[in-house]
Amino acid sequence: LDVCSATSSIMWASPRLLSRIGAATFLACHVDQCRRSASCKEAAPLKKITRAEVAEHTSKEKGIWVTYKNNVYDVTTFVDNHPGGHEKLMLAAGKALDPFWRIYQQHEGRGNAPKILEQLMIGELADPQPPSVQDSTDPYDADPERHPGLIFHNNKPCNAEAPAELLMDSWLTPNSVWFIRHHHPVPHVDPKEYRLTVAGLGANPVVLTLDDLKNRFVKRTVTTTIQCGGNRRSELDKIQQTSGIGWGFGAMSTAEWEGVSLREVLQFCAGVGIDQVAFHDLKHVIFYGMDDMQASIPVEKALNPWGDVILAYKMNGEPLPPEHGFPVRAVVPGVVGVRNVKWVDRVETSKEEAKGPWQRGIAYKGFSPMVKTFSHVDVENTLSMQDMPVQSAILSPKENATVTLDSVTVKGFAWSGGGRGIVRVDVSVDEGKTWTTAELKEGKDQHPYKAW
Repeated sequence: LDVCSATSSIMWASPRLLSRIGAATFLACHVDQCRRSASCKEAAPLKKITRAEVAEHTSKEKGIWVTYKNNVYDVTTFVDNHPGGHEKLMLAAGKALDPFWRIYQQHEGRGNAPKILEQLMIGELADPQPPSVQDSTDPYDADPERHPGLIFHNNKPCNAEAPAELLMDSWLTPNSVWFIRHHHPVPHVDPKEYRLTVAGLGANPVVLTLDDLKNRFVKRTVTTTIQCGGNRRSELDKIQQTSGIGWGFGAMSTAEWEGVSLREVLQFCAGVGIDQVAFHDLKHVIFYGMDDMQASIPVEKALNPWGDVILAYKMNGEPLPPEHGFPVRAVVPGVVGVRNVKWVDRVETSKEEAKGPWQRGIAYKGFSPMVKTFSHVDVENTLSMQDMPVQSAILSPKENATVTLDSVTVKGFAWSGGGRGIVRVDVSVDEGKTWTTAELKEGKDQHPYKAW
């Protein structure tokens, strides 16, 4: 959500107007040049260009090239006229436009963009992307195709975040640019063979199919932001080097999830209610993923009628993508991302929290910054991370950007875990001497204690 409104509508209108005028002038100029040329494109064969050559052209000095449908385009002179801003177009520099246009479908729907692009064509790919040949010896070869606009920190397993230029486009993050945090290869599951086992201490064991979840329970819808526990670690690295992935602030995304209430599954199928919790001294509910990952949440969160924990099978109106947990994942609003286990095939009640490094290791626990070694620290019995703290970030202007305007629009996001809503966001441009209160945008009108 934006945490600061525009200083005036004119400020927003002028750059858009100039961009459109620039784009139109640019197109007219190229069309006119083509008409006046004695040897238009039909007269000369297209140059063959390799994908490696395209990848080398990512700056104005060398030229900015992109590909689209196996053709190559030089967009160097158009970048500054791009109506969506040059930053967006630069995300595709040296790469393919196709996956970006799948998100911004207005490019093809309105017809102007293909016409402009046509005038910038300089050749065709000599080596179009061949069909992928899988090597059965590498378990990661079957992983899904990923959007090239993501910022990749690892590929095996995949860990990637959304760039700032895409985070502010919409409160709901498109599925294709949702941040990715994997620990293992992506499981591939036949939905007809899928089974969810619900069992554990004090529970009546039950096995459910995907159809059971979709047809035998009331569908619940929850809109929530999920954030990796290491989000923004790179900012800490500037002060002192840490261990772990150097995330920017893109390891968080928002989606509308559809699924079934975990509380209703536990109560009405497995017979786990407040009485069973007290009698068996239940403390945790553990989620087991088909990627051999497990994590747990407090039983109070799982059974809280206002807690909104669901077993989700849809994401932003579509079936869960394999990348994000198909066919079923846990969605635990307001809680650190690692507890939102993907590819869940077992839910278990327990006196103890989940075992393994993602629950009992050092990665998802809080320690003093003075702790440099864990030889004398009881890591396993240190409280595990659950609810996330309040935070905010400025996404526009970008860090170290030079701004020459008299007034500046500052945009970003603010979020707090545990369902705690954002009351106010203040912005300072003079190191805290004075503050301007921002206008809260999408996401501000959420139910108290459920501002996920």
